[in-house]
Amino acid sequence: MSRPVFQFTFLRCLLTLMLLLPLYRYIDSRRLFQGLGVHLLRAHVHLAGMVCMVIAIGSLPLATANAIFYAAPILVMLFAVIFFGERLTGLSLLAVVSGFAGIIAILRPVAIGWGAIAALGAALALAIAAVMVRQLPRKQSTVHKLVLSYLLILPASFVLMVIENAPWDPAILVNSFGSTVFILGYNITVLLAYKQVDANQVTSAEYTGLIWAVAIGWIWFNEVPDLWFLVGSVMIVVPLVLIGLQHRKLGAATIRNGSGGLIQATARSTH
Repeated sequence: MSRPVFQFTFLRCLLTLMLLLPLYRYIDSRRLFQGLGVHLLRAHVHLAGMVCMVIAIGSLPLATANAIFYAAPILVMLFAVIFFGERLTGLSLLAVVSGFAGIIAILRPVAIGWGAIAALGAALALAIAAVMVRQLPRKQSTVHKLVLSYLLILPASFVLMVIENAPWDPAILVNSFGSTVFILGYNITVLLAYKQVDANQVTSAEYTGLIWAVAIGWIWFNEVPDLWFLVGSVMIVVPLVLIGLQHRKLGAATIRNGSGGLIQATARSTH
């Protein structure tokens, strides 16, 4: 692959850390490395996810890659059953079955390549990182967790960039800075939204991101979605939205103990 994937990844990690440092007052310097083992593992899972995400977006239509990323909350539900003994409701089970069927509809066996595999890898990494949120120290602020995560990622991402040995591309710096700003902006707006309205309203609204991915891909990159994509996307997103609406009715206590809480953690763990 000609794209300097690891160069982009390293620059994005470095720029994210630099943009977070002015928020140092939210970092507990006395317990900076508390939960180091979990942070270290989760950070490198996140690194693998970032690399897979860059490869997927560079290889697949934007909307297709984003649709596959929505496999993450489906995987989170499965992991919640396997690792935490949680029980799937009928609607959650429908979301799992329908979601995987939707992924197959979008990719189709004849369309599976490295880009599709990378997109699935990104979804898997996102789901694992979301599940690991439960193991992080509860008293650490979001800024503390993000700073520590990117600090731990930097050495490995730097080594990968050196091994890649790609020629320096100034455009990569611009792209990585833009990506960093937009992703941090997304996280800030999501956190503000969680403070203002019911959590599941935010979670359900986040799935409209697929609509924006289709629109941007169509307008800027002339990527016209086919019928398979539309059918598969509906199969993935609609059950997840219904789960969010169902949990909204059940109340915050039910959400905290059910798989819906982990679905929300998926969204918040994207950094």
